[in-house]
Amino acid sequence: MLDPYARAIAGEEIYDRKAAILAGDNCDLALRGVVVDPSTYDWEGDRPLRIPYANTIIYEMHVGGFTRHPNSGVTPEKRGTFAGIIEKIPYLKDLGITAVELLPIHYFDPEDAPPGLANYWGYSTIAFFAPLISYSSRRDPLGPVDEFRDLIKALHRAGIEVILDVVFNHTAEGNEEGPTLSFRGLDNKIYYILENKNLAHYSNYSGCGNTFRANHPIAGELILDCLRYWVAEMHVDGFRFDLASVLSRDTTGSAPLNYPKTPEILWAIESDPILAGTKLIAEAWDAAGLYQVGTFIGFADWFSEWNGPFRDDVRRFVKSDLGVVNKLAARLLASPDIYPRRDIDVNRSINFITCHDGFTLYDLVSYNEKHNETNNEQNRDGSNHNFSWNCGKEGETDDPEIEALRLQQIKNLLTILFISQGTPMLLMGDEVRRSQKGNNNAYCQDNELSWFDWSAVEKESELLHFVKGLIDLIGHFKVFQEENLLEVACETHKPHLTWHGVCLSKPDWEYNSHTLAFTLRHPEADERLHVMLNAYWEPLAFELPLLGHGDRWHRIIDTALKSPEDYCEPKTAPPYQGEQYLVQARSSAILMVKVTDSDKH
Repeated sequence: MLDPYARAIAGEEIYDRKAAILAGDNCDLALRGVVVDPSTYDWEGDRPLRIPYANTIIYEMHVGGFTRHPNSGVTPEKRGTFAGIIEKIPYLKDLGITAVELLPIHYFDPEDAPPGLANYWGYSTIAFFAPLISYSSRRDPLGPVDEFRDLIKALHRAGIEVILDVVFNHTAEGNEEGPTLSFRGLDNKIYYILENKNLAHYSNYSGCGNTFRANHPIAGELILDCLRYWVAEMHVDGFRFDLASVLSRDTTGSAPLNYPKTPEILWAIESDPILAGTKLIAEAWDAAGLYQVGTFIGFADWFSEWNGPFRDDVRRFVKSDLGVVNKLAARLLASPDIYPRRDIDVNRSINFITCHDGFTLYDLVSYNEKHNETNNEQNRDGSNHNFSWNCGKEGETDDPEIEALRLQQIKNLLTILFISQGTPMLLMGDEVRRSQKGNNNAYCQDNELSWFDWSAVEKESELLHFVKGLIDLIGHFKVFQEENLLEVACETHKPHLTWHGVCLSKPDWEYNSHTLAFTLRHPEADERLHVMLNAYWEPLAFELPLLGHGDRWHRIIDTALKSPEDYCEPKTAPPYQGEQYLVQARSSAILMVKVTDSDKH
């Protein structure tokens, strides 16, 4: 049995998952734990960055896939490793992100996949304390530990935080037909929720065969010790908890009723002094129907949440679905219909359009249906509810009009993502139109289908320029960095928003509406912006608010324009004259108020 507290693992080259399933002695094919002394590493004064959510832009990244492509330009032996990411820090810094959220780097089972394929995402944990040895360019047992710490130190020097995706809802041991690796052999009843009628079978709230018994004192203490280790000894800045709703289930698997109290493990995490100040992000649902978006932070005060409805409603608006405008308005304002509490930072709504699980951004506008045949599961895996639209043809095309529309739709989605209240999260490669050819569940595709293709950085330089501009934009204006919900009002001394439609002060909330406009104001910072969103399939002329003497509108964003006019820096944004602005079909535009130099005197 592998020690659950092992800090490093040896034996990757001999490990055999099948041998751990079959009866008999498999010691010669089993993994070994390695004793690690963490006190010898020189951190050179490294400290947590503690970047506020209001100033955070998250980049969800796969350690291997980011640099594994042969065209990455990374030193060959460092491709797909922690050291490989270090070589690409200038790219991340130039992009403007402030945090990387790494898909699981805990030691996981690559053999937990369909025959002939490998587990790529890493949601199949074997050892929670040990980094995966294949993510290290060093092959000695301590290599992954030190190289991961080198990565943390280098990212911190660049002003970038590190958030780990942690999987405390299940393990690689699977159901009763799975391998016996560690927890099952040590104490099955302690570490897993078992079926009441048959203790040889596992409750499956994770969708992966078993459910970790997080609220048992011993299993819970392991989770807490693990989180402390990664913060205190490995200097990570936060965690994203996969299927976090499993952590709110009691030791029998029952879901909390009316949340009378915080589940023990969540309370322990939130109250632990070592974890104080770290980012705690919940995927607030599980695979058995427990959906807690909006309620998870009702009993877990310091957690943030992946905002699933933001993803769905923004997708639906941009593809011109009916009955979405009201919902879009809420998503733009940090979803007050979902998060009614006013005593928490509104930026604890983690907004995203895409993540590792589902279509990439390019595939979202290129495919109506999933195409997961290469997963060898007869296309049964992956979600069927994607709210995607192929813009006229399924998959790859040479049609310039369709390609132009797809690019425009991508820019519309990104514009809404970054100007919404909340913390934006960008998926690796979306800034350069990375495609998985319609595969929306590429968990077992450790190949070029999933890897970052670095030739796209030059090929898609226009989109990359636009994304960098959006990130710079929200860092430029204080109105995008508020921690409190913007007031909805026509005039107030506080930062606020005023809704419009095509006509001023007349937002169209009707079921058939495809438009929304709003004015953002930050009186103290003397900021005023006007945003126009047109998901209709024809151009529409939007009325502009009247300005005082000396004020002029200047165009920052128009997604219908070609690069570099689609995004203009606020300092050099061109002036616009007129009482209306023509927003082209399926496009977005943002204007800002500036005082012209001639009027300053």
